[in-house]
Amino acid sequence: MSWIEDPEFTPEHPFGPQTLPYGVLGTASGPTVAVRVGRHAVPLRGIADEFGPRLSELVGAPNLDPLLAAGRPAWDELRERLLGLVHADRAPAGAELLRTDWHTQLLPFTVSDFVDFYSSRHHAENVGRIFRREAEPLLPNWTHLPVAYHGRSGTVAVSGTDIPRPSGQRRVSGDPTPVFGPTRRLDFEAEVGFVCGGEPTEQVSPDEFTEHVFGVVLVNDWSARDVQAWEYQPLGPFLAKSFATSISGWITPVEALEHARVPTTGYDHELQDYLVEKQPWGLDLRMEVRCNDTLLSTPPFREMYWSPAQQLAHMTVNGSPVRAGDLFASGTVSGPEVGQRGCLLELTWGGADPVTLADGEQRTFLQDGDRVLLSATAPGEDGSVVGFGDVAGTILPAVRR
Repeated sequence: MSWIEDPEFTPEHPFGPQTLPYGVLGTASGPTVAVRVGRHAVPLRGIADEFGPRLSELVGAPNLDPLLAAGRPAWDELRERLLGLVHADRAPAGAELLRTDWHTQLLPFTVSDFVDFYSSRHHAENVGRIFRREAEPLLPNWTHLPVAYHGRSGTVAVSGTDIPRPSGQRRVSGDPTPVFGPTRRLDFEAEVGFVCGGEPTEQVSPDEFTEHVFGVVLVNDWSARDVQAWEYQPLGPFLAKSFATSISGWITPVEALEHARVPTTGYDHELQDYLVEKQPWGLDLRMEVRCNDTLLSTPPFREMYWSPAQQLAHMTVNGSPVRAGDLFASGTVSGPEVGQRGCLLELTWGGADPVTLADGEQRTFLQDGDRVLLSATAPGEDGSVVGFGDVAGTILPAVRR
């Protein structure tokens, strides 16, 4: 029983009471922190008094920044109170239900820093075979540490934000001199991201993961493959990645994923002590990637080589602190089968084998007007389904300067 009248607010649906993700909606009275319940959302500002004086200030803010900074005790207390509230048979004073599809979603927190990992062995081996055909697909360091690069936090955008085609230097076949212009090989990357919070902390162990990670988002780390191929010799990607990264507007709390935890795929050598997990933090997320409503891929996150807990441990082991608002992402998620590859670079094998959309058109890489949609679910308690916010973006023509 619940006062929330929504046919999708049940455990069989992704946004039932087992999930309760947080987001920020644009309303007539300004941005408001909200919790999703089925197809609706409950703004928390209007019922802030229900949570007590400490929490009411956090949920009454225009975004999630104060809540992220408050840390795990506040997160646990708020979720407990929310569970009691949504299961009540009477609505609290000031409560309202907003249709999520009638309100604009805003970036839910200020991104302090952004790190993107490269932690799918299937993806890394495929990319190695595409670009280094005569060499071993994995470089020697890959199985010993979670490889990553720093992104641009200022270009992280919420789902629904259009993506102008970026420009940069690229090589034209047979010409030693690069040209400058819009990328011709624009790609998506299906990833999972982790939103951090709490006090700044260095050298976080894998078993301290939940103390520093508030929740999970889906991520599309758009990539200009031709720009990347030219500029990442010898350093990492820069302009090819920094133009845009899209994240879902709903953040699924880590607490909702307890029943989705699985071991990672296993290692054929001993790991450094700081990367050893006492409890597994792989996650059984079932992802889907669509382009113009055509299902292209179903990447399985449970196939990842490095877990998010190991990624966080590696990110902080040198003394670099994790802070509230930090975002780190998994890197492209791919599985062992062709239909489980998480980007067009792999799905088309570098452009050699185009994919066919439902309307009969073919793609090697994204064209202007294409819309990419990532979605995912995970198993919850007693057969329930835990949901994640979709992340969508439409490609616009390059901006002429």
